[in-house]
Amino acid sequence: MKTLGEFIVEKQHEFSQATGELTALLSAIKLGAKIIHRDINKAGLVDILGASGAENVQGEVQQKLDLFANEKLKAALKARDIVAGIASEEEDEIVVFEGCEHAKYVVLMDPLDGSSNIDVNVSVGTIFSIYRRVTPVGTPVTEEDFLQPGNKQVAAGYVVYGSSTMLVYTTGCG
Repeated sequence: MKTLGEFIVEKQHEFSQATGELTALLSAIKLGAKIIHRDINKAGLVDILGASGAENVQGEVQQKLDLFANEKLKAALKARDIVAGIASEEEDEIVVFEGCEHAKYVVLMDPLDGSSNIDVNVSVGTIFSIYRRVTPVGTPVTEEDFLQPGNKQVAAGYVVYGSSTMLVYTTGCG
């Protein structure tokens, strides 16, 4: 039996040019997902269920869990210094990570898809997409880094939260 971390590192060794940055990025997503999973399971006990009173960029009412998941995943990605910025359904604009201009990746995400169904015990999840930035490394990211065609994705995946939480990702190799 292998852990997700062991599997990702094993796959990294198949690419001689790999630097470990994508491995660390996937590990950051894994950490954020673990935190989100833990707190979804106790959401009713810590008062993070229900509407927050704000709307997201899609015009949907943001749930407290949406905002919580966004902050936790954003913090996990920023802490590794390997992501230059994010685009999130819960943010009005792209989020540029100050001090991470040297990073070569950007992440697009919906931190908690389906959160309006959490009160009726329907599955919720995280959706993510990873791209290499197109603006020069060393400068702040711009919208151009996020508005790329799907065939430029480095990796993409989702996490389904429930009694058994599952992370599924692809790097386009099968």
